[in-house]
Amino acid sequence: MDAKNKTVVIVGAGFYGAVMAERFANAAGCRVVLLEKRGHIGGNSWSCADPETGIEEHVYGPHIFHTSDERVWEYINRFTAFNGYRHTVWAARQGKVYPLPFGLAAINLLMGKRWSPQEAEAWVLEEAAKEGIHTPQNLEEKALSLIGRPLYEAFVKEYTEKHWGRKATELPAYIISRLPVRYTYNVGYYKDVWQGIPVEGYGRLFGRMLEHPNIEVRLEADYAEHRDTLPEHRWLIYTGAIDQFFGFRHGRLGWRSVRFDRQVLDVPDYQGTAVLNECDGAVAYTRTHEFKHFTPERRFDRTVVYREFSFSPSEADDVYYPIRTPEDQALLAKYEAEAAALPKVHFGGRLGSYAYLDMDQAIAAALTAFDQLAGD
Repeated sequence: MDAKNKTVVIVGAGFYGAVMAERFANAAGCRVVLLEKRGHIGGNSWSCADPETGIEEHVYGPHIFHTSDERVWEYINRFTAFNGYRHTVWAARQGKVYPLPFGLAAINLLMGKRWSPQEAEAWVLEEAAKEGIHTPQNLEEKALSLIGRPLYEAFVKEYTEKHWGRKATELPAYIISRLPVRYTYNVGYYKDVWQGIPVEGYGRLFGRMLEHPNIEVRLEADYAEHRDTLPEHRWLIYTGAIDQFFGFRHGRLGWRSVRFDRQVLDVPDYQGTAVLNECDGAVAYTRTHEFKHFTPERRFDRTVVYREFSFSPSEADDVYYPIRTPEDQALLAKYEAEAAALPKVHFGGRLGSYAYLDMDQAIAAALTAFDQLAGD
């Protein structure tokens, strides 16, 4: 096989791109040129130790690894051990704090009751039935059909509209399906079999993944500026935003971005938990993150806190969350039609596929795509 057919160019060093790079180098013996526009690998999953406190910061927001996919778990454990952290989320609402997701504790605290699981479920079903919604057309209708108005208005409406920057009636219904309802006092956020935080952080995890002589990592390398000087290659694997790849020629897809207000505080504990949601619309930020709680096996005298603010990105901003309205889906179809006409280009990852992917889903998708591409 000639050098061209043994070279793969990958754009983006997040999980999707890093898995592709590792697999093509180790399993296919290819030369990999990996372009990353930031000054570090890892994409939005990047974390590093704060030099002042030693606390591992998740620089682009919290990333808790969780999966029930045995193949993914076996794969990722080649590069790191996990500490077994089990995630919990708490929500502040009108001066009180409640556990999420929606469960027996949140329901009873909100309503001032001591309902049994059966009584709580009957109440939720009754509240949902009052709405008379059989075919939800948007997020608000979907939420009301699932949990009824009291829970929706307490924990979903204002937080969701603040995060997405739109009325809940203007958002697609699929978004709300990520919040489960449980009729127990289990306050664990995820149900997955395997959960945890990389013991040495995500930065070290990605470093190990890309530790191969066949992998050339080029940092601060924007694809748009380097696309005409790349080596000949068998595949271009693109994990950036698909609309940006095509120069936004059909228009911009709907995205949401976040920014963080960072503080180092001279207290041993600020809020008592890793993530606290702000459900009141009058509070400008959506969540407060305190990263020391991700590593309870370690002790720190100070703490690092991030407050998360949501905003609509400009072309120069990094994008985080695909909104996926019907208009977005129609626009995506145009870009996907153009992508299908490029036989040597593969789009993947959250941005490349314009889909919300958890870390384990991105890894699973990359492993499957590698099997297909490597055999082509």
